[in-house]
Amino acid sequence: MSLLQKGMAALSNKNSRLKQLYPAVNELETPFPTCWSHKDKHEFIGLSEDGLTINYKGLGKIPKDAASIRTNYPIPPSCGIYYFEVKIISKGRDGYMGIGLSGADVSNNRLPGWENNSYGYHGDDGHSFSCSGHGEPYGPTFTTNDVIGCCVNLIDGTCFFTKNGVNLGAAFKNISYGMYPTVGLQTPGEIVQANFGKEPFLFDIEDYMQEYKVAVETQIGGMSLEQNNDLWQAILNRIVSSYLVHYGYSATAESFAKDTGQEYWAEELASIKNRQRIQKLVLGGNIGEAISVTQELYPGLLESRPNLFFVLKCRQFVEMVNGTDTEIQSKKGKRCISSHSSAKSSPCVSPYSYKSSRNTSAANSPHRPSMGSPLSTHSNGAVAAHSSDVTPNGTSVFNGSVPMSTANGTVNVSEVNGNSHAAGDGGDSMNDNMDVDLPRSHVSHIQSTSEINLIKILQFGKELKSMNTMLSETRGTNEENDLMLEGIFSLLAYSDPWNSPIGSQLDPLQREPVCAALNSAILEIHGLPPLPVLETILGQTKQTLAEMTKAGIGASAFAQLTNFIHVETAQSNT
Repeated sequence: MSLLQKGMAALSNKNSRLKQLYPAVNELETPFPTCWSHKDKHEFIGLSEDGLTINYKGLGKIPKDAASIRTNYPIPPSCGIYYFEVKIISKGRDGYMGIGLSGADVSNNRLPGWENNSYGYHGDDGHSFSCSGHGEPYGPTFTTNDVIGCCVNLIDGTCFFTKNGVNLGAAFKNISYGMYPTVGLQTPGEIVQANFGKEPFLFDIEDYMQEYKVAVETQIGGMSLEQNNDLWQAILNRIVSSYLVHYGYSATAESFAKDTGQEYWAEELASIKNRQRIQKLVLGGNIGEAISVTQELYPGLLESRPNLFFVLKCRQFVEMVNGTDTEIQSKKGKRCISSHSSAKSSPCVSPYSYKSSRNTSAANSPHRPSMGSPLSTHSNGAVAAHSSDVTPNGTSVFNGSVPMSTANGTVNVSEVNGNSHAAGDGGDSMNDNMDVDLPRSHVSHIQSTSEINLIKILQFGKELKSMNTMLSETRGTNEENDLMLEGIFSLLAYSDPWNSPIGSQLDPLQREPVCAALNSAILEIHGLPPLPVLETILGQTKQTLAEMTKAGIGASAFAQLTNFIHVETAQSNT
């Protein structure tokens, strides 16, 4: 591994540590404090190039010579609990140092705690200062080589400090959100270095957070629905039923409806079977056939949704490149996958996902485009799995480039895993006998493509280009469509696309967003909801929690949906 790669890996690990500490924070909306601000500081403060180490440059003769600095961003309210540490590199002449918090409006020529809307713990006397020049006895003094931590608890509005990893107890109450980590210095030679979470802390902040996480989850789990229990149960049954129907679990949905005494659903069984058939084709990589069947069963659907049609065609190009689309599919060596995973996976979920050393580098590549998901959430709280005009930017289906499939060869997943599973014949086993593609280990991708097939692929690419041009002329220029074409066409430039910078597009799971979008479009023309109620509820709940954290309701940071919902995914080769 090169030095550049090692550096990028280290940076990624540091950023992932912050995400682990504060999973509820949306960095695009409320970035983490990562360093001291080069702008929001007094002129007597010197700042290192990395923005973490500061030193005092003034005369330090009188209190007015004090100087402070704030971080580049305030503490995100969605942290719930936030913590940072400061190491005293040198106490300087007198050690008149203050560590704490301040608002954006507080003067930088005072130590933290001396002004309104600021709080500080001072090293020379161990006193705490809360919006006043008069301190209160709090903790021990601190000096060179000590590490002082500051924790803001937005759940109960308190703040405490630590010294060398030991909690000193509550220092302040009624702390509001919007505060900045702050340090003040006053005498020559004072030098301190900050750690905002990219390196391990001396104090075990994770253990402290865990206590509050458990308390919040216990409170939520303890809520009961004793009143109108029958009504709630009927509503829940309908929610489950609509989800099963939406994703084509017809046999399970029928059985569930009978067991719970519900009326049968609005959609006819034949329509559900048609959707199952199309979904199976998409997830099997037979996009061309899926398009033909869709046009046969639902005339005008794709023509009235040109962006969805374009995405399907782009996907078909990818499947042609990989030899999975019926347009160029070779029957030689074709083997089928057993349905052992279908009971766990949605019909809109690929039955198999490959993992191997071949795609490791691509998966970890910094150039890897983000991948769409049929359950990615809109800003309005709804869960994206549909749109009349699907776009690849995450606004409806995709969060990045057009999804790509895997390579040419196919195998039986039971053989790969070393297990034997008989294919089921139930109404829900729509993944039975589905062809699934895995990357080949030694054969060059381009070299293995026959000249006839390559001509077909290139011709199809020209047709895609023309289709994009027509869309631009009739609906205006679409930058995302241009990038989509560039991404899929670029695969032909690599002899081994799986280990290329765009190799992440080859994951077969990328078929799922296309499947979900097409499924939702079919439901729309039947006058049925394009999303199951369950996903809408989850999306709205997620958005509600996000709004609560923005409003400074600290406990919502520990009320993550993933802590309460356990999703089983399809088995994959590891």
